[in-house]
Amino acid sequence: MNTRVVGRWGENIACEYLSKHNYKIVDRNFTCHFGEIDVVAWDGESVIFVEVKARKDDSFGLPREAVNWRKQQTIIQCAQYWLYKKKQTGVPVRFDVVEILGDKVTHIKDAFRP
Repeated sequence: MNTRVVGRWGENIACEYLSKHNYKIVDRNFTCHFGEIDVVAWDGESVIFVEVKARKDDSFGLPREAVNWRKQQTIIQCAQYWLYKKKQTGVPVRFDVVEILGDKVTHIKDAFRP
């Protein structure tokens, strides 16, 4: 399976998981000149920017390990642009990672901060 197919599969699972846990999905695959955010959701009054990492197995390490400092900076820049574009400045923000490894979903809340 190529990475695009695995990515889409993982994002679908992550969105199902988040929806079941009362998150309101408002955007998927938001793209701007800085990069991309996989999922944007509301959790109460907070906007949650979610990076989804999915792998069939751990032969290349844990999926969460791919969210390195550089990837975090890209997500933060995209999030700032999303907030500006949607006129949502001043709202509480959180950065989460949803890791999918095989059939196991791990939601890492507040995975990193700007």
